[in-house]
Amino acid sequence: MNRITRRTFLGGATALGLGLAGCGGAQKQSETSSADNGSVTKITFCLDYTPNTNHTGVYVAQEKGYFTEEGLEVTIVQPAEDSAEAMIGTGKAELGVSYQDYMANAFDGGNTDIEAIAAVVQHNTSGIMARGGEGITRPAAMEGHRYATWELPVEQATIRQIVEKDGGDFTKVEEKMVPYTVDDEVMGLKTNLFDCVWVFEGWAVQNANVQNYAVDYFSFISIDEVFDFYTPVIAANTTYASAHPDVIKAFLRAVKKGYEFAIAQPQDAADILCEQAPELDAKLVAQSQAYLAEQYQADAPSWGLIDKDRWARFFQWLNDKGLVQNKLDVNSGWTMEYLA
Repeated sequence: MNRITRRTFLGGATALGLGLAGCGGAQKQSETSSADNGSVTKITFCLDYTPNTNHTGVYVAQEKGYFTEEGLEVTIVQPAEDSAEAMIGTGKAELGVSYQDYMANAFDGGNTDIEAIAAVVQHNTSGIMARGGEGITRPAAMEGHRYATWELPVEQATIRQIVEKDGGDFTKVEEKMVPYTVDDEVMGLKTNLFDCVWVFEGWAVQNANVQNYAVDYFSFISIDEVFDFYTPVIAANTTYASAHPDVIKAFLRAVKKGYEFAIAQPQDAADILCEQAPELDAKLVAQSQAYLAEQYQADAPSWGLIDKDRWARFFQWLNDKGLVQNKLDVNSGWTMEYLA
């Protein structure tokens, strides 16, 4: 199976050129402290890439002292040579950010010491963005237009399904595909490198809004509910979580408060993120934060909940489409055991 990844454009959209924090010794640090004896427990949290508004709740929890209140000292790092899934699965980081489809790839490759413990954003907020006014307002309208592809099986299977479900001919999209090569999707549309591209509404569409550049957009979940998978999630090292459930629960209590703050006070949360990552465009962060304030929890009873049926439905789709070499257990890979 080719690696399921959107890191190319996720990283390009938010690349900051920040130095990577060291990751070695995270497991050793956590083992020398204990939450049970009142001492500070040191843990490492690995981002999926550079800081962005998906991570705001974590930075709020750090800035507001929510981790300290729980007896935790959290070191936030970015993945260097290893992916976040590898960092978490090998215990180099106790916790981190992942995605349901990334985790499927990890499980398929034999990395089973990782599980999702909370949904950062309740619904999949990705879809197709195109230049405004050119008529690409639904999947079938992608026919005959240049779609920027990462040339990955899971990506193209997604595009095929939404186009065909809308009554379109996927071969007329496939024959016009061009390689995805940009860091900024809005720039790619402006310079006519492609006509449509897979984006996250919370960043690329908001970037277009900030630039006052007209785009059309439709979401995948408006076409097919199977694509309402969890992206992103907070994941934990399964072995560590089983041995230290109180630490994981304490971390989630703090992070939940962080995301609830970001929901209630998006501009203040945006300011905190920009203080931690000053290279970010403050206007774009504020716009993105205002959008995500409505998406972190969305229609769920509380932040972080994972619905078992939605999780299983996407894993079953990966199985049915042959996008994994080893059949996934559709009911595995996540738990609500630690989220209060």
